[in-house]
Amino acid sequence: MYRDEDWQRQNGEVAEVDAWRPPIVRDYGRIIHSASFRRLQGKTQVFPGHESDFFRNRLTHSLEVAQIAEGIADRLNHVYKKELEGQEINSRLCAAAALVHDIGHPPFGHNGERALDRKMKEYGGFEGNAQTLRILSRLEKKETYQEPLDGDERAGMNLCFRTLAAVLKYDSEIEFERPEAKKPKKGYYASEAKIVEKIKLKVLGGKPLPPDVKFKTIECAIMDIADDIAYSVYDLEDSLKAGFLTPASILATDDELLKKVAATVSKQLAGEYDGDISLQKVQATLVRIFGDIFAARESNASRTADDERQDDISNFIYAMRASRDLHMDAGRRMKLSSELVHEFMNGVELEVNEEILPLSKVKLVEKTRITVEILKQYTYLSTIYSNRVKLGEYRGTELVTDIFEALERENGQLLMPDDVRKQVQDAEGDKALKARHICDFVAGMTDRYAIEFWARLRSDAAESMFKPI
Repeated sequence: MYRDEDWQRQNGEVAEVDAWRPPIVRDYGRIIHSASFRRLQGKTQVFPGHESDFFRNRLTHSLEVAQIAEGIADRLNHVYKKELEGQEINSRLCAAAALVHDIGHPPFGHNGERALDRKMKEYGGFEGNAQTLRILSRLEKKETYQEPLDGDERAGMNLCFRTLAAVLKYDSEIEFERPEAKKPKKGYYASEAKIVEKIKLKVLGGKPLPPDVKFKTIECAIMDIADDIAYSVYDLEDSLKAGFLTPASILATDDELLKKVAATVSKQLAGEYDGDISLQKVQATLVRIFGDIFAARESNASRTADDERQDDISNFIYAMRASRDLHMDAGRRMKLSSELVHEFMNGVELEVNEEILPLSKVKLVEKTRITVEILKQYTYLSTIYSNRVKLGEYRGTELVTDIFEALERENGQLLMPDDVRKQVQDAEGDKALKARHICDFVAGMTDRYAIEFWARLRSDAAESMFKPI
C-alpha cells in the first residue's frame, strides 16, 4: 500500500529515512511540535475552556480522535489480514491525520468560520478543511521551496505527500467567488490546487483518477470515521457533565426536536441509506442507549391499585436518581462512553480496492452509521443550538468580524505582528492576497487571544501595551 513516492516531501526532498525513524514518524513529530497544533488547546470544542477544566477543547478532542483512528487501523489490519496481503494500514499515519484534522478551525468554532467566510466571499471564502491543508502545506514556518510554487515559497511543515493526502477529505476546489447566500463547499483553496495535484500524482503513482471517483485515501476515511465517533460520544459526555442533557431529558425529548434530528440525519445519510430516518427510529435508538438505567420493577396481577401506585412512584424516584447519577458520576459517564466507542469501532468494515489500494473504502456498517449520526445530530441540535451556548458563539462572531474589519482598513497592518505586517504590506496591490493574509492571521488565533486582541482595540480595560501581540 505504501511506496517510496508516497514519502517524498512536499518541496521535492527525499524523506529522511533512519532504521529507527520512518518518514511518517518524523511527520508525526513535526505535527506534535508545531505552533498550530499547540494552539488547538485554546479553541473551543463545545463548551468554552474557562467554564471548567473538564470540558474538551480542540486539542483533547484531536488526541481522542487520533487514538480511535489508530485503534480502527489496528483492528482492520487484524480482521482483514488475508485481504490486505501484507499491505497493512499504517496506524501511525491515521493518528497523524487525526491530530491535525481540526487544525484549520478558527476561534469560536463554526461561528468564527462563518464570520471569516463572510469577509472572504469575494476572495475564495473560508473553510476549515481548506485552512487545514493551507496550514500544513503553507503557513507553518518549517521549510521553504527552493523555487516558489505558484508564487509562494512557503512549504509549511514540508510533510510527505501521503501524510498530506490523509487530511484531504474533500476532492473539490472552492470557487473563488460565489453568490452572497451560497455556503462554501468543502474542499481546498485555489492557492493550494497545485499542491493537491502533486498529492494525487504521487499517491496514485502517476495513474489518472478513474471517472466518477473522488480522491480520498483509506487513512483519511479512517480519520473521518474516528472524528464522527468521537464527536457523537464525547460531545454527548460533555453535555451530560454540564447538565445540558440528562438521560431523563433525552428520553423525554419532545416530538419537534426528534423530527428535526430525524430530518437532519436523513439528509446526512442521503445516498448511503435507502429511505428516510423516522422520528420513531431516533427515539428507539435513544431508548436502546439510555433505557437500561430505568429498569422498573415488574408488577403482578395480585397487587392492589395502591401497591401499583406506590411502585410507580418508587420507579420514578429510581429513574430520576439514575439519571442524576449519570450527570454526577464520572465513572458512569466514562463507562457509557467506553462502551459506545468500542461498539462503534467494531462496526467499521473495509472494502479493498485491488487496483488502487490507497483508495480502498472504509465505512461503518449501516446500523452503526445510523446510531452514530443520530447521537451526533441529537447532541448538536439539543446542546449547540441551546440559547446559552449560542449567546457565547454570537459574541465570538462579532469579535472575529470586528478584528478582521480593523485589520483590513488603511494601515490596519500596523496592528499586526511584524512578520504578518510585512506579508500584508507586500500584498498591498493585491486585494485578494492581502485579505487572505489577514484571514490566516485571524483564523490562527485562539479564543482567548482573539478576546485579548479585541480588548486592545475596543475595551476600556485593555491588555498592557508591554504584552506582545
